Amino acid sequence: MSIGGAMSGKSEGPGDGVEPRGHMERRVRTDVQRNLDALLQSAKAVFATTGVDAPVREIAEKAGVGIGTFYRHFPQRADLIAAVFRHEIDTCAKAAPILAAEHPPGEALAKWLHRYAAFIATKRGLAPALHSGNPAFETLRAHFEQRVRPALRTLLESAVAAGEIRSDVESDDLLHAVASLCMPVQDDGRAHRMVALLIDGLRCGKRP
Repeated sequence: MSIGGAMSGKSEGPGDGVEPRGHMERRVRTDVQRNLDALLQSAKAVFATTGVDAPVREIAEKAGVGIGTFYRHFPQRADLIAAVFRHEIDTCAKAAPILAAEHPPGEALAKWLHRYAAFIATKRGLAPALHSGNPAFETLRAHFEQRVRPALRTLLESAVAAGEIRSDVESDDLLHAVASLCMPVQDDGRAHRMVALLIDGLRCGKRP
């Protein structure tokens, strides 16, 4: 309450320049999430060009945040690597229902497989760290199983039911096939061409 408010017996209202606590907390949460998203995108880009041992300062500067903000989110480098990988898993999984809503089943499946190929490219860059045995990465496989496999399974079942691809294909087969096609290939353009050939194969023998 201001001095003037106390003298008049009136409390300060919404127009007195004092931000309500709830609004302030939401703004802080928004700022924190924005910084986190920027750090994850920056780290993904820097890891792709420099590797997972890239200087922390380079990642922070690209994200437009300070070193202190970086370490508040990620006290250890392994925390950042795990967060980048988990974020890519979630982004890949979330794309499935969006594609299903915007495209016919067969096309949605094809577009998602290309999205998964892009995810494999990220995984390829993080592979040395992810296979290091660091405890920070122990939950990532389970997270992948819970998010990515169901996303593909739903797209695949819809495409089969619509008669747009052959019915003798399992979701696990597709995950392994795309990974096998992309992991040895450093040229992402070539990897996507190989995935396109795989998708053409799925359409062979489809229900008339």
